[in-house]
Amino acid sequence: MYMDIKYIIYARKSSESSERQVQSINDQITSLKKLASSLNLNIVKTYSESKSAKSPNLRPKFNEMVEEITQGNVNGILCWQINRLSRNPQESGLIQQLLQDKKLSSIQTIDKEYKPEDNALLLSVENGVSNQFIIDLRKNTMRGLKSKLEAGMPPFLAPIGYMNDTESKMIVLDPDRKDIVREMWELMLTGSYTPNQVLEIATNKWGLRTKQYKRRGNKKLSYSGIYRMFTNIFYTGSFIYDGEIYRGSYPALITKEEFDTVQSLLSRKQKPRPSKHKFAFTGLIKCSECGCYYTAEEKYKKIKSTGEKRRYVYYHCTRKKRDIKCSQKKHVREERIYSQIENEIKKYKIHPTFRDWAFKIIDREKNNLETRESRGEVLQKTLDGLNSQLTNLTKMRYKEMISDQEYISERKSLRKDIEELELQIERESNKMKNTEKVTKDVFNFATFALEKFQNGSLETKKEVAKDLGYNYLMEDGKLCIDVYKWFLPIEKGYRELEDMCLKLEPDISLNNDKNGRLREVYSLWGD
Repeated sequence: MYMDIKYIIYARKSSESSERQVQSINDQITSLKKLASSLNLNIVKTYSESKSAKSPNLRPKFNEMVEEITQGNVNGILCWQINRLSRNPQESGLIQQLLQDKKLSSIQTIDKEYKPEDNALLLSVENGVSNQFIIDLRKNTMRGLKSKLEAGMPPFLAPIGYMNDTESKMIVLDPDRKDIVREMWELMLTGSYTPNQVLEIATNKWGLRTKQYKRRGNKKLSYSGIYRMFTNIFYTGSFIYDGEIYRGSYPALITKEEFDTVQSLLSRKQKPRPSKHKFAFTGLIKCSECGCYYTAEEKYKKIKSTGEKRRYVYYHCTRKKRDIKCSQKKHVREERIYSQIENEIKKYKIHPTFRDWAFKIIDREKNNLETRESRGEVLQKTLDGLNSQLTNLTKMRYKEMISDQEYISERKSLRKDIEELELQIERESNKMKNTEKVTKDVFNFATFALEKFQNGSLETKKEVAKDLGYNYLMEDGKLCIDVYKWFLPIEKGYRELEDMCLKLEPDISLNNDKNGRLREVYSLWGD
């Protein structure tokens, strides 16, 4: 009887790693051929594929097999289990209809045979079990995914600067790239670089490459990749999944304020025009009268006595605002601007000895953060309590103790409170982390900025000017600068301390009488 039936062997495995797919399918085919031999079955074709059966029309080989059955070329299927044929109602019904129409004379599995005259209810139940498995699997997967999202664990590959830790199953900072990525954000925050320029610096000067994986990676970041990086909220410690923002369990590389600043820079409507000439202070100085930026142009004059051509650079207001009549027509020589900025930097210059002494004090006292740590602990305990409430709320919804509307409303309120608290904790943490770095940066600037400004390139001069202050306003050839407030103590108190500092010889141990006097100087500085 079996010899009258022409069988197709059908083997299927859901999409996983290619190695597991091939091994599983080969095992199925080997076992099914042994069964065919023992039952003396007539095998005319063998089909195999690695496709999911949870939805219809996803399996080319399955469709080809159905076509063979419909045309009468074969009338039997040999498969491992009935769930290998389908896990969705549409294709399950198609197989059952072919069996009832007797176009299929037999479906033989490893432990059972289904025939047209069998009770249709039995096959329907087994197909229903297969379909229900997919429904339950989807629910469990979504429940697990939701829990993972609520715990701040992004279900995707970490962007550059981060890495997926295979042991903890968490996203962590990439020790080889995190510092470079942070520096790239800082370059963008200056407003002096385009994303492509930042990419060139990171690639050619800092040697940035993508992370090496088994079959890919260790390549230069693409131009589209750098734009994805600078528009990815992931770096703030939050991530977006399915249109919703979640707070991540991984550390942030930038603050939300820094991210917003970069987005503003990227969305500028007016793009800088290409120029043959580079000038140090274009895009930095504004007119105090109309608020337009100053532009620069170069001119050459011939010296009659020597015949030499001498280059001069002049700055002037662009006067682009038509609704404001600007009277600032005076052209300002570049040398005059250099001189004014240089004189401003000199006000805040300190002696290297004072810098070295200050660094010792900072290093010694950097652990004296009890007050901030105490505040951080209180905030963290409050956050833990809110997260616990959110967990309990989710459990109550699972147990149907509250309605969907109550759950959504309360969850939205809790998540808002959690996000605000997390932002406070992040700010406190950043203060603790950045205080030492910012303080040392100020001392370094005060020590070396003048030399860098005098001897550096045009780009360096502009960077120094930006580090000194903001709101550069020009009026009648005179430049007014709003110097950053952290430099003001130098102007007010440093000069009278300089002689005092140079007479002392700092001792690393800080135990003798001289170091006691140094503490007095330090207290004066702090005031």
